[in-house]
Amino acid sequence: MQTLSELFEHTLKDVYFAESEIAKSLPKVSKAVKSAELKKALDNHLDETKGQIETLKKVFKSINVKPAGEKCDATEGLLKETDGIIDESKGVALDAGVLAACQAVEHYEIARYGSLREWAKVLGNEEAHVLLSEILDQEKAANNVLTNLAVSKINH
Repeated sequence: MQTLSELFEHTLKDVYFAESEIAKSLPKVSKAVKSAELKKALDNHLDETKGQIETLKKVFKSINVKPAGEKCDATEGLLKETDGIIDESKGVALDAGVLAACQAVEHYEIARYGSLREWAKVLGNEEAHVLLSEILDQEKAANNVLTNLAVSKINH
């Protein structure tokens, strides 16, 4: 990659892959947790993630590129860590650990979408800027839901 446009396209493929893998992983994660509130938050975020994948397709269209994912080692690592927590934890540690792992995923996504949004603006792609801003806001809101659950219930 030598241009911001190439970096934008590469990172867009990265998050497309990430969202697809997260969508595959969330049902297992939701099934593993004990807290009804956490399960509901994860199920809601699965629906949101599916919508984000559709929104990303619109971003691809705005740059005349066919939607495609590019392997994201960071996401794979975070999801593997989540699986490890599910396999190795019980009781209070399970839900608290899964929640923290989910927040790590959210923080990664927030960082990626923040960069993509700003690059879209610099590249003059207003449509992508708006669409990526919507996803970024959703990721921040999901993180806030998890933080509130951790503070009010899960970590006690």
